[in-house]
Amino acid sequence: MMMAFLLLSLLGLLLAWVPGVCPAKCPKQCVCDQLQLTVACVNKNLTEVPPTVDEITVKLDLRGNDIQEFPTGAFKHTPYLTHLSLQRCNTRRVREGAFRGLGRLVFLNLANNNIEILYQESFDGLSSLKQLMLDRNRIEEIQPGAFSQLGFLNLLSLTHNQLVYMPNMAFQGLQNIKLLRLSHNSLNYLDTEAFAGLFTLTRLSLDHNELQFFPTETMTRLPGVTRLEMSHNPMTYLGEDAISMSKLTHLFLDHMSLQDMSHSAVSQCPSLVHLDLSHNQLRVIQPLVPGAPNLARVNLAGNPIYCNCYLRPLREWAISRKVKLLGTCGGPAHLSGENIDAVYPPELRCQSHDAMLRAEYEEATRNAPPPTAEPENKVKCPADCVCEAETHHSSCENRGHTKVPKGFAPTTRLLDLRGNHFHYIPSNSFPGVAQVVSLHLQRCKIVDIEDGAFAGMKGLVYLYLSENDLTSLSPEAFKGLPELTYLHLEKNRFSVFPKGAFRLVPGLLALHLENNAIVKLEAGVLTGAENLRSLYLTGNGIEHVAARALEPAANLDLLHLGGNKIKDVPTEALSRVGSLRDLRLTGNPIRWVAPNAFKPVERSLKELYLNNMGLERMSLDSLAGLGPSLRSLFLEGNLLEEVPDFQPFTSLEVINLADNPLMCDCPLLPLRIWIEKVNLKVRATCANPPEVKGRRVKDVDVFRVCPGGESLPAPPTVAPTLSRAPKATKPKPMPLNRKRQVKMDKSNRKNLNLKTAKKSTKRRNTA
Repeated sequence: MMMAFLLLSLLGLLLAWVPGVCPAKCPKQCVCDQLQLTVACVNKNLTEVPPTVDEITVKLDLRGNDIQEFPTGAFKHTPYLTHLSLQRCNTRRVREGAFRGLGRLVFLNLANNNIEILYQESFDGLSSLKQLMLDRNRIEEIQPGAFSQLGFLNLLSLTHNQLVYMPNMAFQGLQNIKLLRLSHNSLNYLDTEAFAGLFTLTRLSLDHNELQFFPTETMTRLPGVTRLEMSHNPMTYLGEDAISMSKLTHLFLDHMSLQDMSHSAVSQCPSLVHLDLSHNQLRVIQPLVPGAPNLARVNLAGNPIYCNCYLRPLREWAISRKVKLLGTCGGPAHLSGENIDAVYPPELRCQSHDAMLRAEYEEATRNAPPPTAEPENKVKCPADCVCEAETHHSSCENRGHTKVPKGFAPTTRLLDLRGNHFHYIPSNSFPGVAQVVSLHLQRCKIVDIEDGAFAGMKGLVYLYLSENDLTSLSPEAFKGLPELTYLHLEKNRFSVFPKGAFRLVPGLLALHLENNAIVKLEAGVLTGAENLRSLYLTGNGIEHVAARALEPAANLDLLHLGGNKIKDVPTEALSRVGSLRDLRLTGNPIRWVAPNAFKPVERSLKELYLNNMGLERMSLDSLAGLGPSLRSLFLEGNLLEEVPDFQPFTSLEVINLADNPLMCDCPLLPLRIWIEKVNLKVRATCANPPEVKGRRVKDVDVFRVCPGGESLPAPPTVAPTLSRAPKATKPKPMPLNRKRQVKMDKSNRKNLNLKTAKKSTKRRNTA
């Protein structure tokens, strides 16, 4: 008995000593499951993440608390989390780096909060995240690069937010995205490259937005989408080849305002199976030819389809192609209510013209609603414009106005005046619309903007002045716009940077001046734009960037200078923007990159574009300092025979060296060794020597005879290619025995490698 007691005591001591059996930490307000490694702190009025959550927790539920801001490193003490629920926490802001350290997290739910802006590094560190829920917030801005860290994300949901406009490259970095939900926003414009790079996307939801036209060019950037939901957008017409999506199988265009559509609207959708056009205003629809050979169902329910001779071609087409038509006839009276699929072509006849008019009049009289008194709260709207009280949107687009219309409702939030002929905008042109958030003035032939033109627009955030004829801006042009954040001036006629025009808009974050004729950036051009984060200058004629050109925008995050005439990396100018993350010099005539060219931004730079420049040489130290931080490097389309040593680049996720005439000999050995070590697709092919031209650097054998290359693995055997098809003859016996042939192959390869090594040494001595 005593022996048994001693054994039990000893066992108890051993269990107490084992670390895994020790009681885990658990915040007193929470419920912890030590077996499932979960912690739930739901509806506990917490104002911060509990610091005593056990480090080994894998699921953390903080729903229904009052955590208004998640600071940088908010979850650094729980590195093993895989699931994190943060709904209904009154959260207003997620600081950059708030989730840094959660490299194992696969599910994050931030729905039902008050988030307004997604910052550049809000989701930094979530390298394994697969699902991100941001529904029912107040998001109206997505900063460039907000999702750049989410390379494994499959699902992104942004429904029920306040998005009005989707800029280019908004979802950059989502390399594995499958499902993107943008339903129930106020999107009225999508930039052409808004969805660029989403090659894996298969399902896109854009229903319940404000798109008035199908964004054809934008959608062609989505080669993999099979299901597209566009319901509940105010589109009235679909033109020829409007939808060009090769893999699309299901298209939902229901509950819109379609009154007509071209017979070839879906002709560029060869995989389309199901087309939903229900609950529109279509009375007649033509056979959907050519194209769409796999179409099986067309839903026309809820349309006032008139089943007469005008419908016969569609019905005959549907029968011959075995396409099922869903819906019922809206007239004439003897066919009203009949299933369209049950009415055969001989029954679809037209009466005489007079009888048709009489029948249509009787039907309209019978179905007309009784007259009602005009509502007292009818929304104000100028002549020849369309104003919607429910959405607070007003549009006078393409109406030929020569003066800015007045008399819009004071509750208007989106004002679309693009495509008119204003020529100039006089002072105080927008009285009484202080709540407008987005103002569209594209393609209005504007040549001048008077001082105080936008006075009183205290809530304006987005101002679009693209595709006009502006050559200069007065310093007082934007007076009275304290909230202006995004300013679009691309495709105007600026030959000089509009210096001093931004001193009255201190909140400006993004400035678009692409495709103008600016030739230089002088010191102080950004005076007044201290908070600027993104500067777009692609496609100008800039030859010189002054050393102090980017002052005082010290927080500049993105600088696009592609397609200009810059001949040297503007290193001195970069020394004023130490926080720069994205630099693009694509298409400039830079032939040589000097040592330490990017040293001023070594700690911040993550995206570097040096492609298609005719670049011939790079100093060995040209990329010095960028190793730990750089994530994307684009060098394709240049004239490089050698490249710098990439060994220090420990964070690279994307690199492109395609279309460079690389010299595959010993000086390129460091690149060959680096390719062997990294788990990246490096697009690098040899151009010389001629015997290996066109082969991947990784697949040639020449580096194994270079000093230090002895340990490289043998490349895969490549079967010799024949220049012409061999004649059908019997195989001849091999003239050499196997041993002698192998011996000759080794001798030839050794001679080739010695020659290559000598050429390399000679070239280094010459340099």
